[in-house]
Amino acid sequence: MSPLTNKGARQTAAITETKLKRLATDIRKGERAALAKGISIAENDPAGAAELLGLLGRPGSAFVVGVTGPPGAGKSSLVDRLIESYRRRGLKVGVIAVDPTSPLTGGALLGDRIRMTGHTGDRNVFIRSMASRGWTGGLSRATSQAIRLMDAAGFDLILLETVGIGQSDIEVVGVSHAVIVVLMPGLGDDIQVSKAGLMEVGDVYVVNKSDLEGADAMVVTLLSLFRGSTRSPPVLKVSAVSGAGVEGLQGAMEAIRSKFISGEREMRLRSIRGMIIETARGAAMARFSDISESRADRLARQVMEGKLSIESAAAKLSA
Repeated sequence: MSPLTNKGARQTAAITETKLKRLATDIRKGERAALAKGISIAENDPAGAAELLGLLGRPGSAFVVGVTGPPGAGKSSLVDRLIESYRRRGLKVGVIAVDPTSPLTGGALLGDRIRMTGHTGDRNVFIRSMASRGWTGGLSRATSQAIRLMDAAGFDLILLETVGIGQSDIEVVGVSHAVIVVLMPGLGDDIQVSKAGLMEVGDVYVVNKSDLEGADAMVVTLLSLFRGSTRSPPVLKVSAVSGAGVEGLQGAMEAIRSKFISGEREMRLRSIRGMIIETARGAAMARFSDISESRADRLARQVMEGKLSIESAAAKLSA
């Protein structure tokens, strides 16, 4: 078994049904330690997570906003500003920040979330970094479970910041109710390349670092991409550093959130559908992690000796 599988097995054995029920009760009360423990179970123990989430029941009323875009666009700084803006309105805010995985520890490389530490003393803000652990598309295997746990804990808004890998960083659209795509001046022709990826998933487009040269040109480029399209999402200039334009962004998101609150069926169905798919993929990935490494070694020797092809060995391993 892999180290992750062993850890999950130990945790499952240690958590009895009574403890899970108590944990579920504490999560519903909004207790931070219980929520943190629940997310850790989701990351390391798929079976335990399934049981815990079963106790918590159906998704609630949290509005989930994905924040995605290429590396260096300033997503974390923008999320920090959005936390401030929503807290001023009295909303309870959860943040899931998906980061690259450390090759040494398996944890999130940017787990300290330095830009968001100013909110650590606020009991109505909960920030959790999650390592992508090889998961493609900008999310983590346990992202949808973490969203549901925060939802059960009573958060009004959940900000989901993706790992930031560029054009393929689009799976966030599946589990979110709305998506902010963050770009910056100087991307130039890369925007054209992104038309089949990031340019199709956003509900609001933000040109961050608007004080830099080329911000106006970037806005014009974005608007031209949507000219003649069936949709025309807002394109806004923002400076996460100074805070300029953040209130306008928050207003644009509130217009979308009001539809969600009023019971917009398709918006909710899209998120639930995405969570089903992500959870199924996660379960398949967990099953694959149970494959014996010694068995893989035996098959590798047979391939080296010419007795099997790599394709045949892979088929035997996954059978």
